[in-house]
Amino acid sequence: MSSATTFYDFEPVDKKGTSYPLTDLKGKVILVVNTASKCGFTPQFKGLETLYQSVKAKHPEDFLVIGFPCNQFGSQDPGSDDQIQEFCQLNYGVTFPVLGKTEVNGGNASPLWNWLKESQPGLLGLKRIKWNFEKFLISADGKVVGRWASTTKPESLEDTILKEIEKGAKEGKLASLAKGEAQEAAKLA
Repeated sequence: MSSATTFYDFEPVDKKGTSYPLTDLKGKVILVVNTASKCGFTPQFKGLETLYQSVKAKHPEDFLVIGFPCNQFGSQDPGSDDQIQEFCQLNYGVTFPVLGKTEVNGGNASPLWNWLKESQPGLLGLKRIKWNFEKFLISADGKVVGRWASTTKPESLEDTILKEIEKGAKEGKLASLAKGEAQEAAKLA
């Protein structure tokens, strides 16, 4: 999708292969992570869930973590989409969406991941994902505003995420603000 200008322009697939339109997430600040269930960084699922619950408790309508399983790095996510979901839920209590397995590099890379890499290149301008558990932060208006390596612990991103949510609030772009406006309009109608 070469005409894509925001995160919301993409439709990756969920664990069943069904389209997961990101346009439905407009107004949310989103942490996007390529995940794997058999990687040295796999325990980050716990940190991602802790981060998700902590920020969601403060801003229930305005934040989401989305995991994208990937088997491109050392074949560290070989299971089926159902097996991956079960692993995440049973071992780490994951409640955030973990979508269908995707490729993040190469000729079969997901258009979303190509856009993420173009929007926020890595160190030295590299436009590839180096390993599992790289993280991208998406603003409430669908732009990439941060990228972190696999070694970055998810919990360390909470302040950055909260600042991005505050920025979205000041700019009037948060999902909760749009929902509130819609409720007010309904009351007046």
